[in-house]
Amino acid sequence: MAAKEKQAAAEETFDARLAKLEALVAELERGDLGLEASLERYQQGIELLRQCHGVLAAHKRQVQELAAGAEDALKPYAGDPDARA
Repeated sequence: MAAKEKQAAAEETFDARLAKLEALVAELERGDLGLEASLERYQQGIELLRQCHGVLAAHKRQVQELAAGAEDALKPYAGDPDARA
């Protein structure tokens, strides 16, 4: 992949990648491509799938960090009269 293609791929949103992946799957499922074209689309799909998994993993970590921070913020302070025993 050329440098410009890598940069463009890095700037794509998750939804754009997913839409491309869905289009590739639909194209492959039609079955009207030759072997070489099918293999090329399959490789593109695998790369898009890896990118999507990477984005999801990063967002999952971010949500876990935010949730952990929120849990710490919600802990009652010492001597809180409203805290449940």
